[in-house]
Amino acid sequence: MYPPVTFTGLQALAIAAGFADGVRRSGYQILACAILPDHVHLVIGRHSYLVEQVVNRLKGSATRELMKRNLHPLNGHLTRFGDIPSPWAQLHWKVYLDSSDDILRAIEYVNENPLKENKKRQNWKFVMPFELWRHT
Repeated sequence: MYPPVTFTGLQALAIAAGFADGVRRSGYQILACAILPDHVHLVIGRHSYLVEQVVNRLKGSATRELMKRNLHPLNGHLTRFGDIPSPWAQLHWKVYLDSSDDILRAIEYVNENPLKENKKRQNWKFVMPFELWRHT
């Protein structure tokens, strides 16, 4: 229906700023984040909201930031209601992690993911180190 979305570096920075805003406003605990051209990986600590709500709110914060910076990848395309379509897939993949070892493996996987695509390691200020999270 719309062209595939491939985020640029500038768009990734806007997405990160949107995620940071969501973290500030809602107290989400992000333990790892990788923003890649065609997908995003997050390790999210428990929250009072369901994970589906957290993900949707983070997507919304990122989309608002993309629009604010005039970087929305689907600018110029409109839905039948006259809105710019979401750049995000409707569904998301979630895995529940139930041990420190599982969480650490997931964090490592996310942190290594950009390197697999010949990109630099990503260090976002809104990401909470696992050691601090464990003691919250």
